[in-house]
Amino acid sequence: MAESSVTFFLEKLSNLVIQEASLFGEVEGQVKLLRNELRWMRLFLKDADSKCIYDERIKLWVEQIREVAHDAEDVIDLFIFKVDHQRQERLKNLKFLKFLPTCVGFADKLPFIHDLDSKVKEINLMIEKIMANRSKYGLEALVTSNSSNAADHGVSQLDRRNANIAETDVVEIKDGMEAVKGMLIKGDQMRREVVSIVGMGGLGKTTLAKKVYNHSDVKQHFECHVWVYVSQEFKPRELLLNIINSVMSLSTEEKKEMREMGEAELGGKLHGYLKDKKYLVVMDDVWSIDAWSSLRFHLSDPMNGSKVLMTTRNKEIAAQASPHEVVGHTESLFYELRFMDVGESWELFLKKTFGVTNFTIVSLSEPMKELGREIVGKCKGLPLAIVVLAGLLSTKEKTQASWEKVLASVNWHLNQGGPESCLGILALSYNDLPYYLKSCFLYCGIFPEDSEIQARKLIHLWIAEGFIQRRGKETLEDIGEDYLNELIHRSMVQVAEKKVNGRVKSCRIHDLLRDLAISEARDARLFEVQENIDFTSPRSVRRLSIHQQHLCKDNISQHLHNSLLRSLIFFSNPIERKDWRSIQEHVKLLGVLDLGRVEDNYTLPKGIGELIHLKFLCIKGFNSVKLPSSIDRLINLQNLDLDLNYSYIPHTIWKLQQLRHLNCKLGEISSPSKFSKCMINGHLGVEQLTNLKTLELTAGSWLDGDGLGKLTQLQKLSLRGWLTPYLRKGFFDSIAELTALRTLVLSDSEDFKKKTLLNRVGLEWQKSVVEERTLIPGLMSFSRHSFLYKVRLYAKLDKLPEQTEFYPPNLLRLSLSRCELKDDPMLILRKLPTLRILELFRKSYVGNRMVCSSGGFVQLKRLVLFGLDELEELIIEEAALPNLMSLKVSICHNMEKLPHGLLQLKRLEKFRLQTYCKELIEEIQQTEGEEWDRIRLITSINK
Repeated sequence: MAESSVTFFLEKLSNLVIQEASLFGEVEGQVKLLRNELRWMRLFLKDADSKCIYDERIKLWVEQIREVAHDAEDVIDLFIFKVDHQRQERLKNLKFLKFLPTCVGFADKLPFIHDLDSKVKEINLMIEKIMANRSKYGLEALVTSNSSNAADHGVSQLDRRNANIAETDVVEIKDGMEAVKGMLIKGDQMRREVVSIVGMGGLGKTTLAKKVYNHSDVKQHFECHVWVYVSQEFKPRELLLNIINSVMSLSTEEKKEMREMGEAELGGKLHGYLKDKKYLVVMDDVWSIDAWSSLRFHLSDPMNGSKVLMTTRNKEIAAQASPHEVVGHTESLFYELRFMDVGESWELFLKKTFGVTNFTIVSLSEPMKELGREIVGKCKGLPLAIVVLAGLLSTKEKTQASWEKVLASVNWHLNQGGPESCLGILALSYNDLPYYLKSCFLYCGIFPEDSEIQARKLIHLWIAEGFIQRRGKETLEDIGEDYLNELIHRSMVQVAEKKVNGRVKSCRIHDLLRDLAISEARDARLFEVQENIDFTSPRSVRRLSIHQQHLCKDNISQHLHNSLLRSLIFFSNPIERKDWRSIQEHVKLLGVLDLGRVEDNYTLPKGIGELIHLKFLCIKGFNSVKLPSSIDRLINLQNLDLDLNYSYIPHTIWKLQQLRHLNCKLGEISSPSKFSKCMINGHLGVEQLTNLKTLELTAGSWLDGDGLGKLTQLQKLSLRGWLTPYLRKGFFDSIAELTALRTLVLSDSEDFKKKTLLNRVGLEWQKSVVEERTLIPGLMSFSRHSFLYKVRLYAKLDKLPEQTEFYPPNLLRLSLSRCELKDDPMLILRKLPTLRILELFRKSYVGNRMVCSSGGFVQLKRLVLFGLDELEELIIEEAALPNLMSLKVSICHNMEKLPHGLLQLKRLEKFRLQTYCKELIEEIQQTEGEEWDRIRLITSINK
């Protein structure tokens, strides 16, 4: 973690030295010296950071490095803040802004430069002392010595013990055993294959592997069996020795000879022995693909169906180990352990608590059942946690008072036992993370318990916090997505929902891993969660997450006086207006401000412009938000998210050239006044924001011209409001130029049309002044938009283009609404080869008959028909929609019969019907037949 802090600040400092050389003036030498010293520090931290958990001296040294890096960051950022503040004061005192210079001269900066020079010198001296302590107290030898043996010894003993866990320890083992056993002994592949069991720590991977390994069918199927424990600190030579000693009958003299052999010679011996054997090798607890790479060529492939069974927490290792082993085999052979459901968890809890094999004989009073279920609920389906707590309760009296005490201190009990505790075992995964992932994982702990975390928001926060390191020409967002996927592969984060293109839409973190993240983050001074803060003895917090403001309303103000606060994130109502004064006066270095969800209209105060280091600003809700003109001072702002709030945004927002994401779906950009136009040198428009990746706004005069087409990095464009006045050639040309787009939303709204006209001319009859225009035929071909997979068109269309070349070549999801199409759209859309989801909403089609013809929609998995008032009949011809899994027909009032051909949708898993039509409901409930029984099982009906 200290390495992360130093690395992130180093990148920031290096950029500042390059970009702001004139800002530092005479102190530039000291700043460069600081940068060089931190570079040396980082090199030593690569080893020290991972070993501080085993030695208090190293831990103290690492903490001091982290603190000095934080101090240096504060000093630099405060200097920049003061210079900017001086510039603003100068602007206020100038009457003729257009003619007088607005920059801060050297004389103005002189006091700040002297102060900066003094403080940076102090920090450089402190760094010198810290580095000297490395030799003075013998830390260099500790860091470079191999301290892994002791650590690995404790872990290896634990895992070897776990390899012999009783069969009752995992209830879900039966299904898993059959699946894994089938991968090992079934199939016609003769070449050696690698089968993997994957899951987070504590799910029971080793237990399942042991049960499969000892099963009689497996014992009979393989001639030779061997179990080898790998661990994080594996040594290839020792692995080979362990395998040889297990499979070969050796005399004492032969064993001695083997111990004197090198790795290559041992590998040759093993290869020769196995060349005519049908073997099963279990590699337990694999943390690196290097472990498999070091063994694979020593394990001969006798082409007889031999297998390797691997347990790992990292899905990526499983994927790398198996897909290329077999010619023509493209899928990884792995079984992913799931969390236990409520019933399985309760069964395991009763068995372990009362020491019985038949849990049904256990009789508990209702209060005891309720307490037991609360304790089990804290484990969130993790078998290891259930076993630990149940084992504890098995030694205590079976009384309500005794169980209440355990419930009150569940986390404490799960953390007892050091490395062998439940949290200690989970911590192994955290300690194995590369430094650049540690901060990203810990940051997941800021979210409330059990929350579903939006992947996009999480990645944007990582970027704003400086956790994402640049990697060639890749975008920070794509690198952040790689970070998230790596955490998922390592079983540290779980996928909650995926997008239609397979990317992660949302994720979640197990409660025990969240507890681990909060605990580690507190030690690393990364962040604090309000629920864990001891307000009686507050300390300097750099990042603060507020979950329930009403529980600590009177105590938040003291943290708003913390000048070191860098991030303030609310998951409740935002701070009150009176608290803004504290932020303006004290919290000057804030980089992340998430105000949560507003319940009423909200006006950001003018003082927001003081927060010049702000990179992330978010206000969720469905009300009204007004931004002050001072917003244009937030020159470092990367992300502005106003969600679905009706928002008034000053036109000077176009000055903020660092903006990457402008998420203001109902945001209205003000038009510049004549006075402000003459105060601005040159044209100010959307084309200034060349770093934009996301643009979500309502239509306005800012769309005039071709500025939109210059945003060539744009990946998501969402335009709402009254689009008609801007549907001109320049607009359509701009859309054609945005070839990096992944998502396109164009929504023309009648409500905005009325509002806009009344605002402009005050007379509704003036509507006729604007010529009626449609999106199509205006829109040009999307054949060059190869990344565009999601399109929503909520506007009038003359008709759908018949040529498939018009549509994006990789279109996966298409949503239409208010199109008023008279011709059946299915006749054209059926030809789109990649379409997975089709949604036809209100007034998208105004005909009464819709036909899905034979051979059409070969890839479609979900079809939604919503609010098609004129539709009377849906016909599904034979061989149409062969892969449809979900069908929703909702509020189509004229439909009185079920879709013709419904029964032939053999892959249909979900049919949702929302209707008041009695005939429709009776048809599905009363029609007899085996196929109708199948349809009834997957149907849900709402009125």
